[in-house]
Amino acid sequence: MVSSMHINQTQEADDAKAIVDSLLERARAAQAQYARYDQQQVNEVVTAVAWALVQPERNHQISELAVKTTGLGNVDDKIAKNRRKTIGLLQDLQQAKSVGVIQELPELGLVEIARPVGVVGAIVPSTNPAATPTNKTINALKGRNAIILAPSPKGQDTCTLLLEYIHAELDRVGAPRDLVQQLPAPISKATTYELMRQVDLVLVTGSQNNVRAAYSSGTPAIGVGAGNVPVIIDASADLEDAAQKITASKTFDNATSCSSENSLVILDAVYTQAIEALGRCGGVLLDADEKQQLEEAMWVDGNLSRHVIARSAPEIAKIAGLTRAELQSAKFFMVEEQHVGKAYPFSGEKLSPVLAIYHVKDFDDAFEQTRQLLEHQGKGHSCGIHTADDAHIQRLGLEMPVCRVIVNQAHAFANGGSSNNGLPVSLSMGCGTWGENSISDNLNYRHYLNITRIARTIPPRETSEEELFGAYLQKHGLGDH
Repeated sequence: MVSSMHINQTQEADDAKAIVDSLLERARAAQAQYARYDQQQVNEVVTAVAWALVQPERNHQISELAVKTTGLGNVDDKIAKNRRKTIGLLQDLQQAKSVGVIQELPELGLVEIARPVGVVGAIVPSTNPAATPTNKTINALKGRNAIILAPSPKGQDTCTLLLEYIHAELDRVGAPRDLVQQLPAPISKATTYELMRQVDLVLVTGSQNNVRAAYSSGTPAIGVGAGNVPVIIDASADLEDAAQKITASKTFDNATSCSSENSLVILDAVYTQAIEALGRCGGVLLDADEKQQLEEAMWVDGNLSRHVIARSAPEIAKIAGLTRAELQSAKFFMVEEQHVGKAYPFSGEKLSPVLAIYHVKDFDDAFEQTRQLLEHQGKGHSCGIHTADDAHIQRLGLEMPVCRVIVNQAHAFANGGSSNNGLPVSLSMGCGTWGENSISDNLNYRHYLNITRIARTIPPRETSEEELFGAYLQKHGLGDH
């Protein structure tokens, strides 16, 4: 006898397949047409989609809806993030070649030609329900692909409004609307997983469960890792500058970014002065009782409470029942921590304006503390340092298991690319094998391309055995015969 649960699951799978089949059929037809566009036409389409979000009235409407429906972040910062990330990406792509011949290497006899990957499936999080899908859509379209968005359930309404504006801009430039689609409401795991199975490339930002599902879908996939950014305040740091940048980063959009600082590792030589500088910027250090009270409010059965995620510090104080007057106007909270691990939740990602503070003896201790934090959570993602010591920066780059080391910058703004650094503008941070990811850089337009290489003959490049083995054999001998 077949159970009703099995029948329901089978019906759900059949329904999901029918939905995705229809979306894919339309996407492939649109992409086949779009694949014939030249670079100038592609650039116009990309610009149109960027304007769909950057246009001020639309950006305001989308940002208001995002905060209202997800309960995450604040409107003004969403507006700023949508604008900055989209304009920054457009600037990155201005001179980028993504159609036809993109590179010629005559000395190697090679010509590289950009080709579309086809239809992209993009899983996007509720923390950035407009900026992330726009970023992925622009990158996909730059490569002459179609894209189907799978928003989180909370982000569904925002994505729907964004798509309405994108379609209006595609109409203006005469491009097919079906180049950009989304899964219909209500979003379900069944349709999301079916989308992963049917598209040509899956891109996942958000839940690590979705990342693992993408990698096991049988479709080529790029997932990104979890964040838990530790930042060192070195003995040579400009403390006022560091405090201002950390405050701006940690409080932006109520710390929705996976790149916002989660722990500060402060050297003893400047510890007191650094805490004072952070205090002047609006940070408040909690006492032991307040720390315990905050921990009980922030974590329920070991899980970060949705009631505190991306809330302002005063809102969190109210939720936690923290009554000290100073806390009611704080920009962010600081809690002193000594340990790392599951039993010490402040050592992990908090997605809120709360910083764990580690007091260490010297840079060697700071390095080890940072490594422990990353081993616990966030390995591969990134770390930061405020310093004037190039040797300390270099050591982090050579030895710390991260893909990005952010130097003397506001981490949340810099890590995803900025006008004053050379990282690609992105909202998706590859974490390499350390974070169980297939890429170690910021997700960018080149990840949305297939590259065909034409190889012609060149003069033979032949090296004698003497050149190859001579020094080795002279040092070690011929070995056993």
